[in-house]
Amino acid sequence: MDNSKPLSEQYAEIGAQWADADAAASLLEGCRSAYLSQKMQFMGDKPINRAEAIVKASPDWQDYNEKMVNARKRANLLKVQMETLRMRHREWVGEDANRRVEARL
Repeated sequence: MDNSKPLSEQYAEIGAQWADADAAASLLEGCRSAYLSQKMQFMGDKPINRAEAIVKASPDWQDYNEKMVNARKRANLLKVQMETLRMRHREWVGEDANRRVEARL
C-alpha cells in the first residue's frame, strides 16, 4: 500500500481489486457443478456415480479446485486490506479527537 495517498483513495483502490477478485472467485464457485457435469459428459456410457468418481479423481478437477480456493483466498486477503484501512481511519479519527480535547485543556 502506498501510504502517501489518502486513506480514502487507498480504500477505493483495494476495494476495486477486491470486487474483481471476489467476482472471479464467485464465478469459479458457481460454475463448479457445471464444470463437473461437462467433464462427466466425456465419460461416455459410464454410470453417473462412476463418471463422477473418475472426474473427481482427475488432475483437472484438482486444478479447478485449487484455482477456486486460491481465487477466494486472494479475495479474502484484499478484504482484510480494506478492513485494515478502515481501522486505520478509525484510529486516526480517535487520535484526532483526542488531540482536539487535549488542545482545549
